[in-house]
Amino acid sequence: MIELRHLRYLLAVAEEGHMTRAAARLGIQQPPLSQQIKALEGMVGTPLFRRLPRGVEPTAAGLVLAEKARLILADVDRALDAARRTARGEEGRLALGFTSSAAFHALVAALVRSMREAAPTLSLSLEEASTLELIAALRDGRLDAAFVRAPVARPDGLVIAHVLDEEMLVALPDHHRLAAPALRRRALELAALEEDTFILYRRPSGPGLYDSIIAACQQAGFSPRVGQEAPRLASTLSLVAAGLGLSIVPASMARLETNGIIYRRLAPPIRLFAPLSLAYRDEVPEGPLAALLRLVESHRA
Repeated sequence: MIELRHLRYLLAVAEEGHMTRAAARLGIQQPPLSQQIKALEGMVGTPLFRRLPRGVEPTAAGLVLAEKARLILADVDRALDAARRTARGEEGRLALGFTSSAAFHALVAALVRSMREAAPTLSLSLEEASTLELIAALRDGRLDAAFVRAPVARPDGLVIAHVLDEEMLVALPDHHRLAAPALRRRALELAALEEDTFILYRRPSGPGLYDSIIAACQQAGFSPRVGQEAPRLASTLSLVAAGLGLSIVPASMARLETNGIIYRRLAPPIRLFAPLSLAYRDEVPEGPLAALLRLVESHRA
C-alpha cells in the first residue's frame, strides 16, 4: 500500500535529482531511501526514475506521479492545519444562544467580539430565546452553548457554569412618586414598593429571576401584586415606560436607555442579583466551545 511517506520520498528525490541529497533533506540514510523508491516503483508497476552517472531524473510516469504527489501532500497539510485550527477554536461552527437580558450584558458582547477577532473564519450563529427554550435547544444539539439566567435546578445532561452575578435595579416610570430627581441617587427600600403593581418576566421563560424577585419581596414583608407578565425582559421595560407598573431587571438592561424609565438601586440588606451562567452539554468541550470557555475564564480572571 502506498503511504504518504512514499510520496514525500518521491517528491524529494524528484526535486533534488540526487538520492544522497534527497536523503539528507529527509533526514534519513541513502540506502533506505533507495529501497523505498524501489518499493514504490514496484507498487506502481513502472520505473519512476532513470539512473544517471551523477544522480537521477524522473521518467514520464515519475513526473506525473510527482506532480500529483505535490497536490496530495499540499491537501494533507491544509487538512491538518484546518484540524489544528478547529481544535484551537479558530475554525468550525459555534451556535451560541442567550436570553434577552444576557444579550445586553457587556461581557457577552465582549466574548462574541473576541471570538470574531480571534477566528474570523469561524461560523458563529447567535440565537435569542427564553431560558427554557435555550435548554431545549442545547439538548437537541441545535446549540453548542447558551448564556442563561441559571434555571432553578440543573437540567440533566448539561453543565451550568456560573459566570457572574449582576446587580438588579428597580425600573420605575419617570412620573412615579419614587422617581423624583431628588430621590434618584438614593438606594430604594424594597418594602417601599408594597403598594405598587409589578410587571415581571413571565416565570416559564425565566423561573430563576421570577422566583428570586418574589422571594425578595416576601422577605421585605409583602407579596408583590403582579399586574402583567411579559414574554421578554425588554417587553417589561416597554410596559414600565407606558406607566403600567414597575419592574426589577438586571442592571445591564439599563443600557437600553428606554425613554420614560428611571432606574434605582435597592438598599441593603435586601438586594437582588441576577446570575449569568454558561450552559453546555456535559461532554468534554472541543474546538470553538473549548475556545469560548477559555475566553470566559480569562474574562473572569
